[in-house]
Amino acid sequence: MKRIIAITLSVLIFLIFMTAFARVKFGNIALSKYFYFNPVKKQMTRDSVPSHYLKEGIKETGSTNIVTAVVVDYRGFDTLGEVTVLFLASIGVGALMYIKREEKRKVREANEIVKTASAFLFGFIVLFGAYIFVHGHLTPGGGFPGGSVIASAYLLLYLAYPKYAADHSKLSVLESLAGLTFLVTGLLGIIFGGHFLYNFLPYGVPRYLFSAGVIPVIYVAVGIKVGSELTGIVDSMMGVRE
Repeated sequence: MKRIIAITLSVLIFLIFMTAFARVKFGNIALSKYFYFNPVKKQMTRDSVPSHYLKEGIKETGSTNIVTAVVVDYRGFDTLGEVTVLFLASIGVGALMYIKREEKRKVREANEIVKTASAFLFGFIVLFGAYIFVHGHLTPGGGFPGGSVIASAYLLLYLAYPKYAADHSKLSVLESLAGLTFLVTGLLGIIFGGHFLYNFLPYGVPRYLFSAGVIPVIYVAVGIKVGSELTGIVDSMMGVRE
């Protein structure tokens, strides 16, 4: 009996969602109208949300990368939540590894090939990571992948030089400044636009580096914050090396 009730409810829910979101017609009656309130135009619209992003995204945000426009502008609170989750994860890893900081473990030096290659590639990897989040509003990429690439450069140093240890005080300063930049940008949006993370800077000319308003500023802040936090996590997991 329970199985029959569950199947019946599942079918009903499926039919409700199908009629709500699919473009289905019976004769002249449209079961789907995509009718919702558009906060940007401040009026009701029949366009689907994805089609609105594709048609109006560049005009409303100045970003040619529509994914970036959605993540940082239309749904900026999601990015704020993701950065907060990463920050909490970094604190959690640091707290878990703190009890083992008194324990030293022996490490083995890498060979000369790895050392030479890491020293040669480190600067290029960091530069590439910075390029990813600086151009996040123009090309695929953004703060999270760019910051991850920068953290991978430091991971390469740890593999080549196991006794290497990042300066946590500098990482904390970078992470704090990046988070403060994100917060101040959002608060300025309240002052100039009436709501948090409002895109108050000029959009500029699409497809140029200085465009898309506050989106590049937020992505640079996110990239630095993610890079510093992931580097701190890697250093904490390495522990204390002899």
